Amino acid sequence: MSHVMNTYARLPAAFVRGEGCWLWDTEGRRYLDAMAGIAVCGLGHGHPRYVAALREQAGKLVHTSNLYEVTLQEKLADRLAGISGMDNVFFCNSGCEANEAAIKLARLYGHKKNIEAPAIVVMEKAFHGRTIATLSATGSRKVQAGFEPLVAGFVRVPFDDLAAVKRVAESNRSVVAVLVELLQGEGGVIVCHDDYLHGLREICNANEWLLMLDEVQSGMGRTGAWFAYQHSGVTPDVVLLAKGLGNGVPIGACLAAGPTADLFKPGSHGSTFGGSPLACAAALATLAVIEDERLMENAVAIGDFIRSSFAERLAGARGLKEIRGKGLMIGIELEHPCGEIVQQALDKGLLVNVIADNVVRLLPPLVMKREEAELLVATLAPLITDFLAKSSAPQAAAQTA
Repeated sequence: MSHVMNTYARLPAAFVRGEGCWLWDTEGRRYLDAMAGIAVCGLGHGHPRYVAALREQAGKLVHTSNLYEVTLQEKLADRLAGISGMDNVFFCNSGCEANEAAIKLARLYGHKKNIEAPAIVVMEKAFHGRTIATLSATGSRKVQAGFEPLVAGFVRVPFDDLAAVKRVAESNRSVVAVLVELLQGEGGVIVCHDDYLHGLREICNANEWLLMLDEVQSGMGRTGAWFAYQHSGVTPDVVLLAKGLGNGVPIGACLAAGPTADLFKPGSHGSTFGGSPLACAAALATLAVIEDERLMENAVAIGDFIRSSFAERLAGARGLKEIRGKGLMIGIELEHPCGEIVQQALDKGLLVNVIADNVVRLLPPLVMKREEAELLVATLAPLITDFLAKSSAPQAAAQTA
C-alpha cells in the first residue's frame, strides 16, 4: 500500500532513466516521450551539457537564502531580461507561484491607483494553477470544485474575444489587468487569432491596465520563439514562466516591465527556495543549449511536420474536429472523449495525454529528431483512426436506420 496521497490517476509505468526523447521503465521497456514531463524537459532527458552543469553546481552550492546575494540569480535575471524585453525578475519554484506573484503585482498596482478592490480579467478554459488564487483565476469548474469559497477579484470572459474585453472596460472601473495564455494548454491547445494580442495591448493601454501573459507552458522556445508573444511583436507588462525554464529542476519566474518592474519592495513578496543556485544553474544551462543547438528552429520544423503528417494520415476521418498548435505544442481534437487512447499509446511505448476530455495533446522535447517524429505519427495515427472508426460507428448506424 502506497502512502502517497491519491492526487493523480497514475498510469502503470515507473521510469528509471532517460536519454533524449526516450525513457526506460523499471522493467527495461523503452518509451518515446511525446510529453516532455508536460512541457518541462525541452532538452529531453540526460542532455550532457545540462547534466554537467547540474553536477558542477551541486558540488559547489545548492542553496543559501534570498537574505543574501545570489550571483547566479542575478546572471539568470540579466539573461531573461535580455531575451524577453522585460526589466526585472522575481524567482519562485513553479508556474502557479509565478502567477500568484503576477496577481499580487496587479493588486498592488491597483491599490497604488486608489482602486479599493482591484480586479483582473481572466479567460474561460484558462489554467493558471492550483493554489486558491490561481484556481480562482482558472476557467475550469473541474479544478475549482470542492475548494470554494473562491478568491474574489476575477472577471471572466471568453478566450480570443476582444469585444468581450472591451465590454468589461466600459462597465467595470475596478479592473487593473488582463491575465491570459496565448495558447491555452490545459484548455485544449487553443490558439488565439493573430490580432488578439495587439487588440489586448490596445485595450490595456487605453485603460491603463497591465497586460500579463502566462507563458508557463508556451514559453522557453516551445512555439518556435523564446515566448509566444514574440511572434506578434507586442510587449507585455508581465510574463510568467516555469516548466521548461529549468528542464526539470523546479524554477518559476515573474518577469515585469514598465510600471510593475519596481512595485515589489523588501517584504512585499518572497520565496525560500526561489532562484536557488542549483535552479539558476539549471535554467542558464537550458537557455544556452536551446540557443546553441537552434532548438527553437527545430521546434518549428518538427512541429510543422507532425501536424502536417497527422493531417495527411487522418484526412477525411469522421469524428476528427481539428489539428492545431504552434511549434511543439500540438492538439488533435476529436468529437468524442478519447481518454482511452492514453493507455493504448502507453501499451505501444508512446507517452501522450488527453486534455479537455477530447483533445490528444503532444508536447515533445525540443530535441526531437525527424525519425522520432515519424515514429510518433506512425504509432499514434492508427490508434486515433481506430478510435474514430469505433466511436463513429454508432452514429453511422443510427443515421442509416
